[in-house]
Amino acid sequence: MPKKSASTKKTGITRNWIAYLCEALVTSGSMPTWEAATYLTEHLFGEKPNPRLLGTTNAFEVTVQFLRRMYHPLVEAASRDVTLPQGAQLHVFTDVSLTGKSAVLVVYFPADRHPHQLLMVDAVKAWELVFADSEEFNRWAEERYRTVKSGLSSAVGKPARQSLLAEVS
Repeated sequence: MPKKSASTKKTGITRNWIAYLCEALVTSGSMPTWEAATYLTEHLFGEKPNPRLLGTTNAFEVTVQFLRRMYHPLVEAASRDVTLPQGAQLHVFTDVSLTGKSAVLVVYFPADRHPHQLLMVDAVKAWELVFADSEEFNRWAEERYRTVKSGLSSAVGKPARQSLLAEVS
């Protein structure tokens, strides 16, 4: 098995997030594998500002789609690591700005009539969401994943792995 680089070990990155996002795009039916890999490469790496987001005639729609493709898989990964009660849901909301920072909100909706809980607010200039390399992107994605997972664990009570261990003992 290949060794992880020192920087990956040091920051505690749990996944290859680029591969995870690529797989999410493919399994959701958004695009075939080769197109997903090309999409992520073209949109995540290169020069700032991202010309693919600013230079289009439908910049708003392209930016909404881009932010959803970045954040939904991270939220899905966090929800797999924490057992959600029956009927509970997570939603990702975006408020896109073409001139300033866009807002990405992750909200937990409990099944019962408890108040909704805001798990994460991320203010980001989508056109500046460009990374120097895959390690930088993985650190960015890991930070957001952990924020959502931590908030979800607090909102729900306990992670899935803890309840699984309790069932085994």
